[in-house]
Amino acid sequence: MLAANVRSLRKARGWSRRYLAERADISERFLADVEAAQANPSLLRVHALAATFDVELPSLLGAAASREHIALLGLRGAGKSTVGPLLAERMAVPFVELDHCIEAASGLSLGEIFAMHGESYYRATERSELVRLFAGEPCIVAVGGGIVSDENNYESLQRHARTVWLRAAPEDHWQRVIAQGDTRPMADNEQAFLDLRRILAEREPLYRQADVVIDTSQNGLHDVVDEVATALQKTV
Repeated sequence: MLAANVRSLRKARGWSRRYLAERADISERFLADVEAAQANPSLLRVHALAATFDVELPSLLGAAASREHIALLGLRGAGKSTVGPLLAERMAVPFVELDHCIEAASGLSLGEIFAMHGESYYRATERSELVRLFAGEPCIVAVGGGIVSDENNYESLQRHARTVWLRAAPEDHWQRVIAQGDTRPMADNEQAFLDLRRILAEREPLYRQADVVIDTSQNGLHDVVDEVATALQKTV
């Protein structure tokens, strides 16, 4: 359990093993043994790891959270709402759009949430809806593209769900959204496509922390679903 929790926390924070070892003042080789469940660390070393992660000692030693839920990551146009229902049908679990849950919980549309209350309210509601979902039966959940930018929410997602990044080229994101009849990305913003490329580039290191990365630009829909299902079997 200690090995699983250390690996999970390190990955959730995007830390290399060397970086964690330096912060906790332990050797990288010893840390590798800890993560492989081959070490017999002293309580002082375990305490140093807990302090470095800023978590309570019992939580580091306790059972790792079950990851029966599956979260689909990616910007708009990645294919989450298309792949999700097919994957859910194959795995015989519900498909959920997290943004729809947020709208239902707040009684407001996403546009109204940001206009009236701002991003902090959206993230707080996102956090509470994640807690509610994780307390329920396993499901496939499509999350908002910006969840990776919120450290607490993304860490919670990584600890409770197996994550899948549906990767696509910026041009594919753009064309898919327009094909859905949504012209908002270009409205009154000639730099919209450049903004899309910038956002994707900024978030890519965070998306790459996902348990599974599937390129949706080169494959058909059913091939993508097959690849996701196969890759997920290796993450159980």
